[in-house]
Amino acid sequence: MTVILPVELRTKEKSNKGEQSREFISAVVYGPKYPTTPIRLNRSEFEKTFKITGESTIIELQGLKDPVEVLVKEVVFAPIKGGIMHVDFYALEMGKEMTTDVPLHFINEAPAEKIGAVVSKVMHEVEITCKPNNLPAFIEVDLSLLVNTEDKIHVSEIVCPKGVKINQDANDVVAIAEIIAEEVEPEVTPIAAADVPVEKKGKDEEGVV
Repeated sequence: MTVILPVELRTKEKSNKGEQSREFISAVVYGPKYPTTPIRLNRSEFEKTFKITGESTIIELQGLKDPVEVLVKEVVFAPIKGGIMHVDFYALEMGKEMTTDVPLHFINEAPAEKIGAVVSKVMHEVEITCKPNNLPAFIEVDLSLLVNTEDKIHVSEIVCPKGVKINQDANDVVAIAEIIAEEVEPEVTPIAAADVPVEKKGKDEEGVV
């Protein structure tokens, strides 16, 4: 899936106007075969796009000399007021393998939950290598593999889309069905007032007012 995002070249004059209106976000596009290019983009358009794409979906930037396919490499947020300050886009080389992180989507129910187990999701994303045209928005993990307590899903059990390779160790745990032991508070035995020892005064303290 490729999402289209309109952009324009960023000049000093446009940067100042954008800062005054708060309508635009400054950004840069770069890559192994793409010259570093300062751009700006409409804030609301990018925020809407980023909610859909995240950092693992190809975006086609339109409005430059030629359209360019990119991934979001980094998003910088304002430390105090919040909001996006700057975006880095990485220009892809079509036909050449790339490495990036993609989120995991957990599907189906774990049968182990019916016997009291709790599913702990150890991983939420994985690093993959693939060509840009094979880049998935996410990779599914089937929780129905967790049948009994202490069952685990390993990286080796994830079914990848065609042309996608996961770089993590095949034995790494992705999810586990486990029994969570309840914490038992120790019983506190009440002490009668008569059983509390009374500190006796020494001879030197007797009679002292």
